Amino acid sequence: MLKVLICDDDLITRKLLSRTVESLGHTAINASSGKKAWDILMDNSDISLLITDIAMPDLDGRELIKTIRGNESVAKLPIIIVSGVVGYNEIREILELGASRFMPKPLDLSELKKYIEALIVGKESLGLA
Repeated sequence: MLKVLICDDDLITRKLLSRTVESLGHTAINASSGKKAWDILMDNSDISLLITDIAMPDLDGRELIKTIRGNESVAKLPIIIVSGVVGYNEIREILELGASRFMPKPLDLSELKKYIEALIVGKESLGLA
């Protein structure tokens, strides 16, 4: 059983993501802001994946990605972005910052499950190149 950190300021989205992660047999840890997610990451070295929104209070998703990629202890953590941002340039920017995958809202849960499993078990590159 692996730990997945879920960061979204919307409670309903966090619950949906948590249920999806738990349906795969993993443990979901929730944060309602980027700052809380960062604090959790610093206190839990055994988190295997981050699923986060972009638009959040305190520390938005872009800043969270930059902070993670700039910290050696968590720099290689796979990150799935789930967001209502749908413009090509915004998606490209998010992936260039170091997100492993981008999924638009509303979520395709079967696709999300594939991404989670692939990134956790290392079947795909982390998209950091």
